[in-house]
Amino acid sequence: MMDTLILSRIQFGANISFHILFPTITIALGWVLLFFKLRFNATGDQKWMDAYLFWVKIFALSFAMGVVSGITMSFQFGTNWPGFMEKVGNIAGPLLAYEVMTAFFLEAVFLGIMLFGASKVANWVHTLATFLVAFGTTMSTFWIIVLNSWMHTPQGFEIIDGVAHATNWFEIIFNPSMPYRLVHMILASGLTVAFLIAGISAIRLLWGDTKESVKSTLRVGIIVAAGLIPVQIFMGDMHGLNTLEYQPQKVAAMEGNWETQGNVPLLLFALPDEEARENRFEVGVPNMASIILKHKADGVVPGLNDFVAEDGTPLHPPVTAVFWSFRIMVGTGMAMLLLSWAGAFALRRRGAADMPKLLLVAFAGMAFSGWIATLAGWYTTEIGRQPWLVQGVLGTKEAVASVPAPMVLSTLIIYLVVYAALILAYMGTVTYLAWKASRGEPLSSRLYPRRGEGDVRLVPGE
Repeated sequence: MMDTLILSRIQFGANISFHILFPTITIALGWVLLFFKLRFNATGDQKWMDAYLFWVKIFALSFAMGVVSGITMSFQFGTNWPGFMEKVGNIAGPLLAYEVMTAFFLEAVFLGIMLFGASKVANWVHTLATFLVAFGTTMSTFWIIVLNSWMHTPQGFEIIDGVAHATNWFEIIFNPSMPYRLVHMILASGLTVAFLIAGISAIRLLWGDTKESVKSTLRVGIIVAAGLIPVQIFMGDMHGLNTLEYQPQKVAAMEGNWETQGNVPLLLFALPDEEARENRFEVGVPNMASIILKHKADGVVPGLNDFVAEDGTPLHPPVTAVFWSFRIMVGTGMAMLLLSWAGAFALRRRGAADMPKLLLVAFAGMAFSGWIATLAGWYTTEIGRQPWLVQGVLGTKEAVASVPAPMVLSTLIIYLVVYAALILAYMGTVTYLAWKASRGEPLSSRLYPRRGEGDVRLVPGE
């Protein structure tokens, strides 16, 4: 039977996996909603308000799911990982507090106006509330990424009596990996939302919903996805080079490279054998890993065998999990690149109204693909930090609570059952909202009818 350490890791992994799905949507969706509102303000075209009123419901649902799952996750610092706060709480505690004070409160205060105030407050107040909620989600991301990045590349502290104390908050906040992780995460959120919007809009078109708002959101989703994916690929490369500098053992696991050497191939497929410390059934592109990581064919790439203790204990992360999660992330990104560019080409040639059915079906199938890429990326970076909880400072096994394994297992099973039900409910609700919207008249015309001669338009400022 698995011990408390493994079960606690799985439980925290399950919680963070469920939680991250929803901030990944709200981070970028808040800014997309602001774009819809600003377009409505500038043009007076009701299709933008129709888009806003539909997608703000998805935002509210995602925000609620993220808040609840985030609270559950935070409890585990005390129940499963007390050693974390005991060792580095002087740094982690303030960073989490900054997130609550500068971000979550901002979102919570103005969310009500954003959701229910369009017909009750001045138009500029509603627009400002939308901006502040979007800004709050980004600030929340900033502080969480600061803490997570510090756990990977810690600096600006000293250890006194076994406890970390801050010596330079600027160095803590702007640690070496933070800028790369922050941009990578924001772009991941942008891609997740772009494909979600394009996918749901494609589903509505397949159902025969030809409203202008649906065509416009399809265009927005495809154009944003096509524009962001090459930037994300570039930033992913920059992040990888930063990881190579500060966490070479993680890169070695990502590449499945056992010996430090040059002319390392880029493995497209392999089955890492951690007992034999070799790969089986390798299929790769010669020299490509060296070219990507060192920008030359004979560039020397670190090997996993350099990270082993004298007693044979590995000082590197689990290879199989990191190796395959990295490939799932990259593979999903390549699929996003091909589909978004094909969609952009079709938009240019035929427009949203005449989008080929095959492309619409593809976008519908990729609606939640951002979740796959995000989870795979998080597994790569978080499992890749093992066996450390804070790199070089706090080992994972040092922080785990002495809770009986059966107790952790029982709560883990409950979490998994509840989370599976909630995921299905969330996806079902989003689909139902899309179906209901495709069958009815635009929501804005029912909520905000303009007086006079049957013209139903929400006028900016009314």
